[in-house]
Amino acid sequence: MPKPIVAIVGRPNVGKSTLFNRLVGERLAIVTETAGTTRDRLYGDAEFAGREFIVVDTGGLALDDRADLPGTPAAMLAGVRAQAQIAIDEADVVVFVVDVEQGATPNDFEIARILRQTNKPVYLVVNKADNDMRAQDAVEFFKLGLGEPMAISALHGVGVGDLLDQIIAHLPPETAEPPSDIPHLAIVGRPNVGKSSLLNAILGEERAMVSDTPGTTRDALDTELIWENQKIVLIDTAGLRKRGHIELGIEKYSTLRAIRAIQRANVALLVTDADAGVLAQDQHVASYILAEGKGVVIVVNKWDLVVKDERTLDEFTKKIRAALDFIAYAPVVFVSAKTHQRVRQVIERALAVRESFRFRVQTSELNELVREATRKHAPASKGKRVLKFLYATQVEGTPPTFVFFVNDKRLVHFTYERFLENQIRERWSFEGVPLKMIFRNRRDDK
Repeated sequence: MPKPIVAIVGRPNVGKSTLFNRLVGERLAIVTETAGTTRDRLYGDAEFAGREFIVVDTGGLALDDRADLPGTPAAMLAGVRAQAQIAIDEADVVVFVVDVEQGATPNDFEIARILRQTNKPVYLVVNKADNDMRAQDAVEFFKLGLGEPMAISALHGVGVGDLLDQIIAHLPPETAEPPSDIPHLAIVGRPNVGKSSLLNAILGEERAMVSDTPGTTRDALDTELIWENQKIVLIDTAGLRKRGHIELGIEKYSTLRAIRAIQRANVALLVTDADAGVLAQDQHVASYILAEGKGVVIVVNKWDLVVKDERTLDEFTKKIRAALDFIAYAPVVFVSAKTHQRVRQVIERALAVRESFRFRVQTSELNELVREATRKHAPASKGKRVLKFLYATQVEGTPPTFVFFVNDKRLVHFTYERFLENQIRERWSFEGVPLKMIFRNRRDDK
């Protein structure tokens, strides 16, 4: 049985993200004084009294007019409303957050009207009640017609325990589910390359908000789906920028979160723009993936916009390989999220990469390869010292890790290390997977 879902809704800037962070126990949601920071649905795992559930933070609902989000395009507001409505539809319990400082607003009444039409348990939470006077003022919200309001301070944790007691009491009955090893695929790339569009094309539904505005997706979104009888998790992340160009505030936090999403993933889907080509920003995103030792598939999106002839594919592939030569082992898939061209191949290649990530080479076969490699290309010597390989084995670790015991590891030149890596890849492929090569002296204890 899937984990129960608790959706946090409310108008902009009432403290929804602060409450979300309090419930999940870490700073997953961006918290700023700027109204409308959270635009997409943000998912996080929470646990209380031994019960696990998923908390969903939503964008602020501005239903009556644009007073709560001045300067926000109407299309963006419509997207925020749609995402919040989906979260409400999916939820087992809804937490409606209002602001005791501002009192009940017309927008609060409109949201309350919508929530009264649901058949879900709804908890009216009056936030920012961090003293007795404000807690007493919470009675004003009785007129929203959602029962007794609960006065809390999400920032200080006041009343949150009582709220959790109520949430736990109204979650669906818990059923045992055996643990599973679920592939996690992170969709990453610089802003505006079509990451959310790719996610939607894969899912066949508007799970992530799509916009032509760079940086629309600011939070990492986890989405489960069944792919050919196998459960997988797709993580749609904020657009990454070159480190020196990351703006302070919202985009800075988004980038840190996207990097953490890469850390949580087995395989990263590096989305690039066929129309723009590979840019320096794409190289920096790839460097994040390499630094975390994750599997990778290069996804060239917007392929439908490229004018093609019989040489286009090969020429474009060569350009990608040259620009991203430090992840030359990554497979390349040319897709169009708009037309769904080759979208299935993205998941197929990603799952193949994950299997390569889990592949183990037999020790006897690895040592045979080392002997053949040294006969084919003898190691360089340094004076009278000649590099000799004594034993090799693949050890537990991620990425796939190979240990070579030698007579003097100082004699191992990086070019010979690269040669051995290429020999391993020729024999066992490891497509899309970085390899870790460790050289030890025979007397090394570790």
